[in-house]
Amino acid sequence: MNWNRLFEMQKQLDTYIEKNHDLSKTDVFQEKYLALLVELGELANETRCFKFWSTKPRSEKSIILEEYVDVIHFILSLGLEKGFSYETTRDTATAAVTETEQFNEVFEAAATYKNNTTSSNYNTLFMKTLQLAEILGFTEEDIQHAYMKKNEINYERQNQGY
Repeated sequence: MNWNRLFEMQKQLDTYIEKNHDLSKTDVFQEKYLALLVELGELANETRCFKFWSTKPRSEKSIILEEYVDVIHFILSLGLEKGFSYETTRDTATAAVTETEQFNEVFEAAATYKNNTTSSNYNTLFMKTLQLAEILGFTEEDIQHAYMKKNEINYERQNQGY
């Protein structure tokens, strides 16, 4: 999939938010990084993959996809903050890992990127996140469609003082 369209949409949303909140001269990388971690945690919570002590079922696939797309919003935004975009390698095939293991890999890749903001580390973070999507049963087309839907909601929220 060509991710350029989503990067462009995210850039427009980020610019809109920066303008409306007078953030054009503010470095919000740390805030976006924390937001990514929070969204990853919310996503993990909806999958319940780590809750070995519970018998409650995971959330519906649509809810999990919406949470996943929140993660994508912040990954795109963190790349844009540093001038990076994802260069598709199509190496999203995952080894036989559990959802929990893949979540941990995404968290680790996020921390690595935060501490050493290189293009290579960004691509690793993006790839690990796409591998998580694959484990969760989402296609790139699912992600793109859900992203576009959520992007509209994000604009509505901004216009309503969210």
